[in-house]
Formats: sequence, structure tokens, C-alpha cells
Amino acid sequence: MKKMMLAFCLVILSALLLGACGSKDSGAAEGNGEVKEFTIDATNFEFDLKEIKVNKGDTVKVTLKNTEGNHAVKFDGYNQEVQGDKTISFVADKTGEFKYECSIFCGAGHSDMVGKLIVE
Repeated sequence: MKKMMLAFCLVILSALLLGACGSKDSGAAEGNGEVKEFTIDATNFEFDLKEIKVNKGDTVKVTLKNTEGNHAVKFDGYNQEVQGDKTISFVADKTGEFKYECSIFCGAGHSDMVGKLIVE
């Protein structure tokens, strides 16, 4: 009985390991357009980049640099958020205008930390 249980566990483990081999997951889906890279510099209470414009299908790569304070950027409509000194990427698969805003309360001017992602 123990040998059968051990053999069964080895088969399951082997299947899991083989299923993971060759997996190519970069953390973001790839679009059929170009890769567009942007850096947003955040200070208390402003983003230096107020507008990001891309085409539908482009991969959007955003780096947030916290020059002053602690901030994060959330992209409405895309369920994406980047925190200070990190980078995210996502495919712009919906057309329209989408607000992005600071998602960490940072003081009296917090509500002024907004921008617009335009996907054409």
C-alpha cells in the first residue's frame, strides 16, 4: 500500500513539474502592437506625466518614480497598479479615456494626483 501511494505521489509530482517546464509567463500578456514605455515622476502632490497616449493593442510599460513622498498609481478600467520605484506592463485592449490616480493617501493635495490614459 505504501509503495502504491509513493508511486502515485511521484506521478502527480512529475506531471506538475513537466507542466511547468517551458512555461513562458512574463507577468503580462503581449499585445499585437508596439511596446510603449513611460516613467511617471511623483512628487507631493503631482505627477509630471498628466497624459499617456497609446494605440489599442500596444503593451503599456509604466515605471513609477517616487521623487518626493510615497505614492502608487492605479489605472481605472485596467485593474492595474504600480507602486513607487517599480514597473508594470499591460496590454491596452480597450479604447477610450481612463483616469489614473495616486492610490496611496498622501495628504491634502492627494486628489490632485491624477492623469489620463488615452487608448485610440
